Amino acid sequence: MDQHDTSEEVVSTLRQIIRAIDLQSKKLTKRYGLTGPQLIVLKEIQKSPDRPISEISRQVSLSQATVTSILDRLEQQGFAQRHRSEKDKRKVNIYLTEKAETILNAKPSLLQEEFIDEFDKLEDWEKNMLLASLQRLAAMMNAETIKAPPVLVSGPIAASSQEVNRYLQEDVVVHKLEADKK
Repeated sequence: MDQHDTSEEVVSTLRQIIRAIDLQSKKLTKRYGLTGPQLIVLKEIQKSPDRPISEISRQVSLSQATVTSILDRLEQQGFAQRHRSEKDKRKVNIYLTEKAETILNAKPSLLQEEFIDEFDKLEDWEKNMLLASLQRLAAMMNAETIKAPPVLVSGPIAASSQEVNRYLQEDVVVHKLEADKK
């Protein structure tokens, strides 16, 4: 295989990874009405609902503003509720609704959870080799300075229901264009 073929294989493999992330994100949204980041936040709230937003944001590696925006959307969609503490009026507790509990009991998985399970099975040298290679790819794409939380999803992190619907509609158009090319 010559260098041109190898570079095309790398680009093709990157596209496969992007597409796998995209398909998993759409599957999650279609099946549960949630984006990946929304599911991550719900899972974190389920662990301990009496924590402040700042702690939840630290645990999920997203900014407090992003988590607040996600919580706004979760509340609008009927997945979560916020209540002021009776003891300390400055504190706001977040609770999951029955709708959210039902979804979480179905144990929806995130692509990153599946990835981590497989990645953990690798030898340390393989993990380090993959990390170094991916960091090198990010540098080659001038992406090493882009801040990205460890969340494998496509689309906006804090999406409104209209943005989610638009995102799902784009998938229909992409599939039609791909089918027309064949």
